[in-house]
Amino acid sequence: MPLISEEPQIPESAQGPRVTPATGRTAPTPRPVPGPRSAATPRPGRPGPGPARPAPPAQRAHPAPAAPARPQPTENRSAPQVQLIPAPAGGALDAAEEAVDLLLESGRAPGDILVLTTGEQHPWAVHELSFGEAAYWAQQDAGDDVFFADASAVDRAKPRPVVVVAANGDAGDAVARALPVARDRAAALLIVCGDPQTINSALGAGV
Repeated sequence: MPLISEEPQIPESAQGPRVTPATGRTAPTPRPVPGPRSAATPRPGRPGPGPARPAPPAQRAHPAPAAPARPQPTENRSAPQVQLIPAPAGGALDAAEEAVDLLLESGRAPGDILVLTTGEQHPWAVHELSFGEAAYWAQQDAGDDVFFADASAVDRAKPRPVVVVAANGDAGDAVARALPVARDRAAALLIVCGDPQTINSALGAGV
C-alpha cells in the first residue's frame, strides 16, 4: 500500500512584532477642556448640561493667550449675543415662552429676563396693567420675576441680562424699531422669535 506522507505542520508564531515603548516619557492622558458657560447661551430644544467646571490652577501649565478672551463676548453689555428662533407671527409668543422656560431650566434667574412683544401683549402684562400702570411697573423695579412689556414701551424697560423679543405683530417696522432698543437693554443675550425674513431685515438695518 502506498504511503501518503503528511505535510509537516508549520508552527505558528506565538509572538507578534514587538513594540518597544518610547523611553524616557509616558504619553500624557488628555484632559477635557471646559468650554464657556452655557447658561447664558442656551440652545433652543434642549437645555445645556449646566455650568462648566473650571480646571484647577495646577492644570494650566501652558498659558494660552487667546483663552481668557473667549467667554467674555456673551457678557459684554455693548454687544450681546443674538439668537434667532424662527416662528410664524402667530406662534412667536409661544416660541418666546418656550425660550423663557429653557432659560429658567438652564439656571437663569427669573429676574434676569425681560420679554417684549411687538404685537398683541402677553396675557400677564394685560392682567397686571388692569391694576394700574404704577403697580405694573413697580414689579419691574422689584426685579424678582420675568417681566413682560409691550415693545412700544421699551424705553421704560430697564436693562436685564437676557431680553426675549416676540415678533408677534405683522408690521415689520415695529420689529425694526424694537430690536435696536431691545439690544441695548440686553446685557448678555438677545433672543428674537418670529419670521426670519422680517427679523433678518431688521438685523441688517443696524441691529
